[in-house]
Amino acid sequence: MAAEADQAAPRRARIPGGIWALGFVSLLMDVSSEMIHALLPIYMVAVLGTSVLAVGIIEGIAEATAAIVKIFSGAISDWLGKRKLLAVIGYGLGAITKPIFPLMPVLEWLVAARFIDRVGKGIRGAPRDALVADIAPKELRGAAFGLRQTLDTIGAFMGPLLAIGFMWMLADNFQAVFWIAVIPGFLSVIVLLCFVREPPRQAAAKPARLPLNRADLARLGRRYWAVVAVAGVFTLARFSEAFLLLRAQEFGLALHLTPLVLVVMSVAYSLSSYPVGVISDRMDRSALLVIGLLLLVAADLVLAFAPNLVVLSLGLVLWGLHMGCSQGLIATLVADAAPPELRGTAFGMLNLLTGLALLVASVLAALLWDGIGSTATFLTGAVFTLLACAGLVLLRRRGLLAEG
Repeated sequence: MAAEADQAAPRRARIPGGIWALGFVSLLMDVSSEMIHALLPIYMVAVLGTSVLAVGIIEGIAEATAAIVKIFSGAISDWLGKRKLLAVIGYGLGAITKPIFPLMPVLEWLVAARFIDRVGKGIRGAPRDALVADIAPKELRGAAFGLRQTLDTIGAFMGPLLAIGFMWMLADNFQAVFWIAVIPGFLSVIVLLCFVREPPRQAAAKPARLPLNRADLARLGRRYWAVVAVAGVFTLARFSEAFLLLRAQEFGLALHLTPLVLVVMSVAYSLSSYPVGVISDRMDRSALLVIGLLLLVAADLVLAFAPNLVVLSLGLVLWGLHMGCSQGLIATLVADAAPPELRGTAFGMLNLLTGLALLVASVLAALLWDGIGSTATFLTGAVFTLLACAGLVLLRRRGLLAEG
């Protein structure tokens, strides 16, 4: 009787193994990338003599490049019905660019490597997120995106921690640390090839006819475009994390300790992403997103007026918490709103528009930093965040973010 009762009881849904594998792929690539990126702004400014404005422009162009590529890779993944193929190409391209950083330690080559690396990120980003939505059960979609984001962000703070340790062990030898960062990049491609299986396309799904045609963009619907509008304004407040590193440098933080900035931020990010994803499966996702926006306002204000590194650390924690309360939620809202056969296009368009916003934000942040000071940069970020928050509340009241 007990056995029959056990069989009759509903089985608790579990996050599929493919989601875990994709999370570990992201973790390994982030370890590789962040070991380099945690040191690169300081290397360019302190060693190569690059200006803060140049760093802002380079970072903005790099992220905008990734965003532009994402729209095409996402649409092509819908057209082909093959998302894993593009993910493998994107992660592979990211891996093979890593050796350029230690081999060519001059600004022109570093910019080229950063550019190519972001092309790889652009190729893999939208197909990977669409693959998460394809694999995850609907009732666990928020948890799946939260888990993937958490594992990704664990890599984001493991990378800087390893960079700190190796910089200390190797007497601030940037090139040696860059070489070590090559290893996890190639491991991520191996995990993707061996442990991620793409589900078959649903028989009822209507395939995209050609990438980026007007009819398919119209099919994405008002609810989807409402999410993208909020995300675009929100991104204007989220300039590159390179400015967090430069803010810490204003307090005289030692070169080999600079990556701690990203560690503090990323720990808060990783610890909050999965719980927020789980909660979002049980309540209104857009309400949680409002909380994420308010956390960013608080972070900007603390970072603007921090008198020392202790207070600055509080701002970094708040920045990480806002990421945990927003990035996975935005991805889940997109997955909820977009037709399954157009998820690649949906994520690609989201990343295109937010990437262009990030380019504008990074250049504006650099101009304000060089012209007025770091305080003006973070205060401007707070203003844009409040605008995004007001827009989100207005769209919720009009029912444009409601499910259905």
